[in-house]
Amino acid sequence: MNIFRLAGDMTHLLSVLVLLLKIHTIKSCAGISLKTQELYFLVFATRYLDIFTDYISLYNTVMKLIFLGSSFLIVWYMRHHKIVRRSYDKEHDTFRHFFLVLPCLVLALLIHEKFTLKEVLWTFSIYLEAVAILPQLVLLQRTRNIDNLTGQYVFLLGCYRSLYILNWIYRFFTEKNYVHWITWIAGLVQTALYADFFYYYLRRYIYIFFSIFLCSPATRIPVVLSYTVCAPLCSLSVCSWKNNVKLELPA
Repeated sequence: MNIFRLAGDMTHLLSVLVLLLKIHTIKSCAGISLKTQELYFLVFATRYLDIFTDYISLYNTVMKLIFLGSSFLIVWYMRHHKIVRRSYDKEHDTFRHFFLVLPCLVLALLIHEKFTLKEVLWTFSIYLEAVAILPQLVLLQRTRNIDNLTGQYVFLLGCYRSLYILNWIYRFFTEKNYVHWITWIAGLVQTALYADFFYYYLRRYIYIFFSIFLCSPATRIPVVLSYTVCAPLCSLSVCSWKNNVKLELPA
């Protein structure tokens, strides 16, 4: 395992922990798409069927169990927890996610590496994961705002996929006959879906960084500029997990 694969796995794991932190600690799933979480559970359930038949390593088995268990737990929280489910934004989370499932299944039946049940379901999970984030992105765009933990969750998911692309590039140049077009193309599609969110998310934090830098006494900027420009900027930059401040997305 190379550093890019490990970093990708840890980033993916961290994204799940951030989401569980939000749901369990704050007792809120506001801004989280149940549709996306159900799709992710379906992704892991169809991808990790080999957990009972093929042993690769302890690391591999543990990670599969974590992602299966955590995705089920998140869906359960959002559907059945008596407090958390009240914060679910059913009004805006209306993406017809089941319409993503059928095309991915048909595509997996048509384009796969081997025509076996396990291989077709694995390919289906690859296609479905590429588009599973769509309901979440649509929900954020409809509500026009995003709290810290939700933003960090989506950002970490995008980072996980980007790191996996670096992993594929590294393995292509270091391993003989390493070619997996299905995984590569699906991964590129998935990463592209995050592009718009990444732009506004990173722009927001770059804005916050420079606001703090300008307000620092070390910069020695004029007092009038400090009062008229830096004070409002710094007031916008105060964010904490405890307060779960919302960041507004542009229309």
